[in-house]
Amino acid sequence: PGRQVQVLSGHVQWVYCCSISPDCSMLCSAAGEKSALLWSMRSYTLIRRLEGHQSSVVSCDFSPDSALLVTASYDACVIMWDPYTGEQLRTLRHVPLHSTLDSSSEIHTSSLRSVCFSPEGLYLATVADDRLLRIWALELRSPVAFAPMTNGLCCMYFPHGGFIATGTRDGHVQFWTAPRVLSSLKHLCRKALRTFLTTYQVLALPIPRKLKEFLTYRTF
Repeated sequence: PGRQVQVLSGHVQWVYCCSISPDCSMLCSAAGEKSALLWSMRSYTLIRRLEGHQSSVVSCDFSPDSALLVTASYDACVIMWDPYTGEQLRTLRHVPLHSTLDSSSEIHTSSLRSVCFSPEGLYLATVADDRLLRIWALELRSPVAFAPMTNGLCCMYFPHGGFIATGTRDGHVQFWTAPRVLSSLKHLCRKALRTFLTTYQVLALPIPRKLKEFLTYRTF
């Protein structure tokens, strides 16, 4: 019926992006500020501010198992977070593809516009102002694929993988092929467990430390 249910107040700038965790327990909002806000979807209260970027945060997305959260910023970085603890797990830096690029303009030309997870949770796609669509593997710190595109604003994986849709300032929606991957049994088990176990619940399990690190994405 279009009835307003709740209003979350805390930002002072325009809200560019919202992402709800697949388990429906959390919401992340990015509003062009240096911090993203993490909210409880059960109590509609602020859980924490995610602080670590040096410029405006404009995009965010949860992993399919809700165990990870990524934020993208004009500072040319993607930060991967544990949304349950607020810990920064990894930072992906957008380095210009051409080394001849003037270093003084690096931050501006690499400003990020959008980030999203692949359906199986092993890849990320990012769109930046340097006219590139990048695809990253979680276990690597450098992109595994590039695609030239101009005026990119947003990106989204197809639900079954294999393709990425991007939107541009020119009013176009473009489609790109993306790497297809057969998830390992280890990752499928981790994904299944993390769908219903929080980080704190994993850490409380009577299992070896290395297994806990794997399940909480401290090792990839």
